[in-house]
Amino acid sequence: MNTYHLFLLPGDGIGPEVMAEVEKVIQRFEDEGLARFEIEKGLVGGCAYDAHGAAISDADMARAEAADAVMLAAVGGPKWASVPYEVRPEAGLLRLRKDLGLYANLRPAVCYPALAAASSLKPEVVEGLDIMIVRELTGGVYFGEPKEIIDLGNGQKRGIDTQVYDTFEIERIGRVAFDLARKRGNRVTSSEKHNVMKSGVLWKEVITALHKREFPDVQLDHQLADALGMQLVRWPKQFDVIVTDNLFGDMLSDVAAMLTGSLGMLPSASLGDLNPSTGKRRAMYEPVHGSAPDIAGKGLANPIAMIASFGMALRYSLGDGAAADRLDAAIAAVLADGVRTADIKSEGCTLVSTAAMGDAIVAALERTAG
Repeated sequence: MNTYHLFLLPGDGIGPEVMAEVEKVIQRFEDEGLARFEIEKGLVGGCAYDAHGAAISDADMARAEAADAVMLAAVGGPKWASVPYEVRPEAGLLRLRKDLGLYANLRPAVCYPALAAASSLKPEVVEGLDIMIVRELTGGVYFGEPKEIIDLGNGQKRGIDTQVYDTFEIERIGRVAFDLARKRGNRVTSSEKHNVMKSGVLWKEVITALHKREFPDVQLDHQLADALGMQLVRWPKQFDVIVTDNLFGDMLSDVAAMLTGSLGMLPSASLGDLNPSTGKRRAMYEPVHGSAPDIAGKGLANPIAMIASFGMALRYSLGDGAAADRLDAAIAAVLADGVRTADIKSEGCTLVSTAAMGDAIVAALERTAG
């Protein structure tokens, strides 16, 4: 039996609640003999600031670096709105991404058949939706320098953020997107703003050259980010894999999230380079949703995005696509049975708590155990 080392970071708000449901799923797979899971837990975000005065401690960063996969739930909340910028809860998330070299963020937008009516769009527009957004995660405007606020005098200030991309950063995220497309619908849409941004000009040039040189068998299209946002809510099923930069990827993936009915439905994976000696990538898995402090502790949170994030860990870090498929099927079965948390409720369905949704998914897994 293989042994995997998982590092869990429940974080703030609803984070501990949804992470608890993942632990049930992990235990279910261990009970089946799928693998042995060694679990450590740490602090990130506001809870880490309260404990250490930093958004993540050096000790927890070392644990993250040693793990086979990191599972992170959510960070932040109004409690920490006035802490210094460099130790704000989100700084812990950014440090994890940067220090672990997690440059490729995979955000699938899948509309389960039972939830087609839960989307804000017409069911026929989203039913059968299956998009993968590949977002560059460690470059661009979120990390570019200079990043500062300058006092100009006379009551005036200037805020500066810098959008910077090098060729190698664009090439490596492009390879991830093209490789994924070969396993899916073999289509990539690259998105930027080359009409008004020099970084967009370079992005388009590099992706075009990479496609011609290494991936001519994959269909490639280019689309300006604002136009792509419009097309996502017009006819999203036209897309297969979308690759874009850090800023546009952040926004477009949240748009895609709502196509599925709720932010509580979307998982994500953040991947680094492949280690040639181990055959593994450093990776972190997290739901797209935030900490939702307004519902924390009330049992209202939807744990599906967090549970599905573990499914992505099974697929991309632990190398067990069959177990990942089983977990996806268990989620779909529970939804087909009409089990719903508050964010995806509809008439005639059974409204359940966070814990009850986790229990239902575990029960569905038990029914398919070999």
